[in-house]
Amino acid sequence: MHELSIAEGVLQVVDEQLRAQGATRVHALTLAVGALSGVVPEALRFAWSAVARGTPCDGATLVIEEVPVACYCAACAREFAAAPGDYACPACAAVSGEVRRGRELHLMQMEVS
Repeated sequence: MHELSIAEGVLQVVDEQLRAQGATRVHALTLAVGALSGVVPEALRFAWSAVARGTPCDGATLVIEEVPVACYCAACAREFAAAPGDYACPACAAVSGEVRRGRELHLMQMEVS
């Protein structure tokens, strides 16, 4: 389960931010997780609860915003929603070579004190 190492990495980033801001406690954090990131949100929540125990993040609310896949069609000059593995434009059926969203995995927001 690579979500455990991801949760540990998030904890490290959060710890660095706490120190930089002079804060001691995390109340909530929001992560953006793309559909193509390879991360299973429920597994990440489970891993987070384990790694956060006994840290300033213990008991913090973890919000995961799932980011759907969006591609760009050069033929139509438009962006469209796509299912993972299906990058054909719904308007013209051209296959997109440009995924614009869906690979994200980043910390978006923290509520600290």
